[in-house]
Amino acid sequence: MAWVYLGIAGLLEVVWAFSMKQSEGFTRLAPSVVTIIAMIASFALLSISMKSLPLGTAYTVWTGIGAVGAFLVGVAVLGESVSPTRVLAAGLIVGGLVLMKLSEQ
Repeated sequence: MAWVYLGIAGLLEVVWAFSMKQSEGFTRLAPSVVTIIAMIASFALLSISMKSLPLGTAYTVWTGIGAVGAFLVGVAVLGESVSPTRVLAAGLIVGGLVLMKLSEQ
C-alpha cells in the first residue's frame, strides 16, 4: 500500500506545481487554495509511505514523479517546448525511478 500512497503523493505534487503556476504568485485565490490543499495531501501521503519505505527511495520516487509529471503537463497544457534533450532528461529520470523501485524488491 505504501507504493500506492507514494504514487498518489507524486501525482499530487504535479497538481500543486501546476496550480502554483496558475496562481500567478499566489495572487489568484482558487489556484492558491488548490496548491495548498494538494501540497498538504501530497506531504501527508509521502509521510505515510515513509513508514515502510526507505527515505531515499520514497523521496526520490516522489520528486521524480513530480518532475516528470510537471514536465509533461508543461508540454501538454502550457505549450512548453519539447526538445530531444528535455525528453532524454525526462527519460533518464523515469529510468532512475524504475531502478529505484527494482532495488526495493
